[in-house]
Amino acid sequence: MKRRLNFVKFLILPGFMLILAGISAGIVSGTWGSIPLGLIIAGIVVIGLWMLLIGQFDDPLEPSFWRRRSTQASTNALVSTIAVLAILGLINFLAVRSVQRFDLTESGLFTLSPESQQVLREMQQGVKLWIFTNDQNPQDRALLENYQRITPKFSFEYLDPNSNPGVAQAFGIKNAGETRDVFIELQSSKRRQFLQSISPEIRLSENRITNGILQITSDRRSKAYFVQGHGEKSLTAGDNSISESVKALEDKNFINEPLNLAQLGSVPEDASIVLVIGSTRPLAEGETKALEAYANRGGNLLIASDPNTKSGLDQFLNSWGVKLDDRVAINAPNQRLSNAGPAVAIVTQYGNHPITAPFGKGISFYPVARPIDITPIPGVQATPLLLTDPNSWAESNLKEQPLKLDGGDRPGPLALAVALERTVNATASPSPTASPSPTASPSPSPSPTVSPSPVPSPTASTPAKPSRMVVFGNSTFMVNGFFAQQLNADVFLNSVNWLTPDQQQPLSIRPKDVKNRRIALSGEQALLLGFLALAIVPLFGFITAGALWWQRR
Repeated sequence: MKRRLNFVKFLILPGFMLILAGISAGIVSGTWGSIPLGLIIAGIVVIGLWMLLIGQFDDPLEPSFWRRRSTQASTNALVSTIAVLAILGLINFLAVRSVQRFDLTESGLFTLSPESQQVLREMQQGVKLWIFTNDQNPQDRALLENYQRITPKFSFEYLDPNSNPGVAQAFGIKNAGETRDVFIELQSSKRRQFLQSISPEIRLSENRITNGILQITSDRRSKAYFVQGHGEKSLTAGDNSISESVKALEDKNFINEPLNLAQLGSVPEDASIVLVIGSTRPLAEGETKALEAYANRGGNLLIASDPNTKSGLDQFLNSWGVKLDDRVAINAPNQRLSNAGPAVAIVTQYGNHPITAPFGKGISFYPVARPIDITPIPGVQATPLLLTDPNSWAESNLKEQPLKLDGGDRPGPLALAVALERTVNATASPSPTASPSPTASPSPSPSPTVSPSPVPSPTASTPAKPSRMVVFGNSTFMVNGFFAQQLNADVFLNSVNWLTPDQQQPLSIRPKDVKNRRIALSGEQALLLGFLALAIVPLFGFITAGALWWQRR
């Protein structure tokens, strides 16, 4: 009888071992098939048999197994342990289902701004962020997860462009060097637009993400009109086409349409911007008047004119203080590209302007470009955008070989583009008070800004608004094949963004400031603090413990 009792007593051990083996097999294999479940069930059966048999072979003169004090204490301990584990599991389950995070940093470093949270809560359509890199930066991922916690309508995905070339080609990514492209996509229409580039030095920006969400979910789209009918660059794919530039504007939420001013007679009221890109024949006087009237009511223009072409806009541009030079910008010998001729103007110097502020010393280039002369006009603020090297020059005779700076040429630096702004009365049609002589050819100042004269304030009955214009002495940099090279696309897109400031007012989200709360210690202070922490405090604890032990003894 005793032998049977001893056998039954230890029957619980193989039961627990079977259950443990089943759980281990399920975790390791990743599937809870017949073997793991069979082991667990067998273990439960063995433990059940133990519970039934453990009291059957007890000595009748002694308390039964279940009535022993030791059994009851052990059972209470086991039930308490299981209850605690169940409570902890339930708490973790509820925590996973309803996440609550507490940002205890002083400036809320790990919390989205109230503006971003409001935008996310008001989202009606799903938005997805595509990050074309296989390097998941922890800081970027934490920011994206913060967006995802606010609303399930926001999602993101990291994608390796080398492993998914088809998707990368569909987005038209331009990963170069250490920079990686980030796109935002509207899930309902699959409309996509470029958001920003990231690199080890430049991380994802809450400001850009939130404003990108606002822009792509907005029902209001800016409308860009391209003047046609005078030999301008084609908007559809083909030779000498700017279809890549047009597509880039579509990605920026623009609606692009051709504009025949000879037929309409005026610029449509819904125009956000009008572009005249590379016209080879002059616009008629009525068409020029239509553009002038559009500018006078606060319209925005982008004009790109190549050398040895007549746009018909000379008088209109002169009223803004701009004159196009017919000479061709030539690079200094040490500034030329190895695979391009001297007439491909290289620009690494940019004016102090929002359009060019992010460029630094980056490269953009302009094949066969003409310089621009800038004359100060009262009420017009003019800022040269693209400045050639001081050793460059404007060549008047390209047939001369070798090309060199001589009579009839003009030394650099040369301005190849200018940004202009003036305040107009929306209900009036003002014109500048002075106009430069069309024959004057002053050299452009290397200073990045031409200071305007004071502008008289408009009357209360005629609300004032800015009219903006960007003039380029080249249109080829926008043509397919050149557009995606270096900073050329950024020059064009930044110019359009600056020219359409009222179409999508961006939120201004201030970056989180990390306050320096470190304590500056001298060498002696640091040594003393270390001695206290590692020697004095532990020694005091040992002495106190020893004194208490001795007193109780």
